[in-house]
Amino acid sequence: MRGIFSAEKWGVLADNLGNFAEGFGMTLFIVFFGLLLSLTLGILFGILSVSRLKILRALARIYVEFFQNTPLLVQIFFLYNALPYLGTVMPVTLIGILGLGFYHGAYMSEVVRTGITAVPAGQAEAAVSQGFGHLEMMLFIIFPQALKVMLPPLANVSSNLIKNTSILAVIAGGDLMYQADSFAASTLCYGPAYVTAGILYFIICFPLTRLSIYMEQRFKEVR
Repeated sequence: MRGIFSAEKWGVLADNLGNFAEGFGMTLFIVFFGLLLSLTLGILFGILSVSRLKILRALARIYVEFFQNTPLLVQIFFLYNALPYLGTVMPVTLIGILGLGFYHGAYMSEVVRTGITAVPAGQAEAAVSQGFGHLEMMLFIIFPQALKVMLPPLANVSSNLIKNTSILAVIAGGDLMYQADSFAASTLCYGPAYVTAGILYFIICFPLTRLSIYMEQRFKEVR
């Protein structure tokens, strides 16, 4: 089969689309729960980062600095290779969810912190004067206003999380990139395999990118 994009190679790919569908489904599964975890951690540590208690702010800072300043690949390898020596063995799917969730949670935490600090201090003071507790103030006064600042960058971080699922191919995560790489290695159909994988990643990421741009422009018009 001559040529990296020969018709024969595309035919072989057409006969094996089930593998790509399986990988695509696994990627969506990891993305969903990875995003859920990263959003939860982002909101939690974002709030802690603006706490009145110094120890809570320090805890949030340690989390953010550690995960932002160590490569995701190192973190994934630690969960996959090092934890078994400590007696903890996890399925690769769970490793993917935890690795991506904790890593991108650090970036979402910074987005949340920035959004909260962008709200004028007078809003918090007014809430306190009306008898709101700290949690009530965050939920009903600060967060609704901070969302305007937070949503566009949160969409960008979510898009990056989707693309970073491809790193799970190095631990045989069963994701889209793993299936594409395995197919390409076994059939030598590298061109069709990677083009198809790229198109499928594009299908997931492009709407998020456009949504981020739309929200950013929309909020600028509102201002």
